[in-house]
This record gives sequence, structure tokens and C-alpha cells, in this order.
Amino acid sequence: MSSPATPRPAILRPRASLSRSQLGAVSLASDHASATASPGRRRDFVFVVNPSGANGRTGKQWKQLLPLLRTRLADQCNICECITSGPSHAIDVTREAIKDGADAVIAVGGDGTLHEVVNGFFWKGSPIRALDRGPDHLTALGLIPLGTGSDFARTFGWSNDPHQAIDRIVRGVKSKLDIGMMEGPNGDPHFFINVADIHLSAKAGYFASMYKRFGNLCYVLGALRGFWGHTNRDLRIKVNGGEWRTVDKVTALCVGNAKYFGGGMKITPTVDPFSGDLQVVIIQDFKWCSFLLKLHRLYGGTHLTVNGVSSIRVQSIEVAEVVPNGDVFVQSDGEHFGFLPTRFSVLPAAVDFFS
Repeated sequence: MSSPATPRPAILRPRASLSRSQLGAVSLASDHASATASPGRRRDFVFVVNPSGANGRTGKQWKQLLPLLRTRLADQCNICECITSGPSHAIDVTREAIKDGADAVIAVGGDGTLHEVVNGFFWKGSPIRALDRGPDHLTALGLIPLGTGSDFARTFGWSNDPHQAIDRIVRGVKSKLDIGMMEGPNGDPHFFINVADIHLSAKAGYFASMYKRFGNLCYVLGALRGFWGHTNRDLRIKVNGGEWRTVDKVTALCVGNAKYFGGGMKITPTVDPFSGDLQVVIIQDFKWCSFLLKLHRLYGGTHLTVNGVSSIRVQSIEVAEVVPNGDVFVQSDGEHFGFLPTRFSVLPAAVDFFS
């Protein structure tokens, strides 16, 4: 039986930054109504909200959370609300907020919203800085996980309880978080905070996006559809700038800055996002039946001892096809990036993160 042709989606690319007039309501002076003055400069916290996340639940929950935030933070900072309107909007508003001197940008939503906010911290491969706050001013990254998967939050054992997330933000404890960077054939840098992956898992992630209405089941449905017509591929890898070597019959190759992807699969189970390196897990010569039988090992993070699974720690890795066809999917944080070849590397301690 012949398999259907796999669609080739458009590559996600950040748009150019918007002007203040285009951003409209994203002024850093947007919420003084309930604030009580305190000594010294008030901090500006920008909350980037994806109202359509989790099939619209994120927008509803945010409306309930906003009064609590104002109560908890009113004596500390100005709360600046930004409701995103479509793909890449979170990237744009994050860049503008950092340029304007925001003290924190908090992603409110799932891994996709967090992914865009992280990319907003950079421009052409370099961190963005405030225009008039001096070289020592840094904007912190925060997260209120309200999405379908919230895989990044799982690395820290966080639930989707927004009250706990607000507690972390109010507490104000920050750690230096690593960020992953990837470069495709055109050399343009793109950033990921969680997991980037190649071939079957990336293709499954692309299809999973079509089944979001089924919640976390969308990841299993995406994987099953990804296996339709799937063939394992011989790939070349170059680790830390060394020599190229061939890896046969690759089913999936995953590059983790954090531990989970695909709605709770603990794919890179021993990585530490504060360690300064990435964990690469390579799955070789899996058939669809092997995937189903060993799915519980992927969710439990015990798959590293399974035959055909290997793991290495890297600061950088380049991946290419042995026989170039240009159809091996690449994704990062569940977002389609493009196709091989791709280079992955880590930016150690790149962002202050509310932990």
C-alpha cells in the first residue's frame, strides 16, 4: 500500500518588531489603577496571554486570575497585560517590552506561548537589552502554565495550578536558565527552552497540532499518524564540532534543554536546564509496534536502557541526512521549524527565570 504524501508546512519565522503605536495597549504604564506607591522605582511586569490556549480555557482562566495578580503584586509593580492575537505576536510584544525596560515578561499559556516569548528575548541571535536602563538591567522570564501540555513546567514538578505560579512570581527567586539555539540551512537562529526534535517525533508533533481539541491525546494521535508511511533514516551527526559520523536507521533524535515533550513523555530524563549542556537521545530502528509497546517507558523516562536507544551530553550537535532529500522534519518546543540540516547548541545561563 502506498503512503500518502506528507504535507510540507511553512516554516515558523519571527516577524520584525512592531512599533509602539502598532502594539497599542502594551504600554508599560497600563495598570496603575489599584497600585499603592512604594519607595523606589516600581517594577514593570508584562503578562503575555494566549487567550485561545487549551481550547480557549487559558483566556477564561486569565480573566479570573487578573484580580488576584493585582492584589498580590499591587504594592510591588505595575501589571501590564498583553492579549496575543495570532502566531508570532508574543515574540513581537516581548521584544518591545524588553526594549522599553520591562523587569519581567511572564508567559501565560502553554509551551507554544512560552516558546514565542523566549524567542522574543533575542534578535538576530543576540539578547535584547533595554534601550535606556543601562547595561546591568535584565528582564526576567516567568511562566504561568495554563496550556494543553505544559511540558516545560513538568521538568520542575510544577502543576497547572496558576496560584502556585503566582506565588513563585511574588516570591521573586530567580535562576540563570540555559536556552537552546538552532540554526537551519539559511543560518537564521531560532531558540528553544524545552526540547527540539527530528524525524518521527517532529512529524508527529506537526500532526498533533491538528488534534488539539482532544487534549493530551493529540500527541498519541499525532504519533500514530506520523508512523503512517514513516521510514527510519540514516543521519550524520557532528558533536561539539568534532568529526561527522553516521547513525543508522534513526526513528527520532531529540535534543533536550528540559525533560518532557509530547504531553508528558520524559524523553530527555536526566537533563538539567541549569547545567550548561543539552541531552541528546537517539532512537533507532523502531517500528510502530515497538513504539506502542514501549510507550510507557517514554512516559516514565526509563527508555534509556531499551535496546536501540542511546544518549549523549553535548554543547552542540549538527544533524544532516546521509542522502539529502529535504523531508526530515525538525521542530522545537512543539513548533514546526523546517527540515534538516540543522545545528543545535546551548546558551548557558542565558535568561533570568522565576523558579
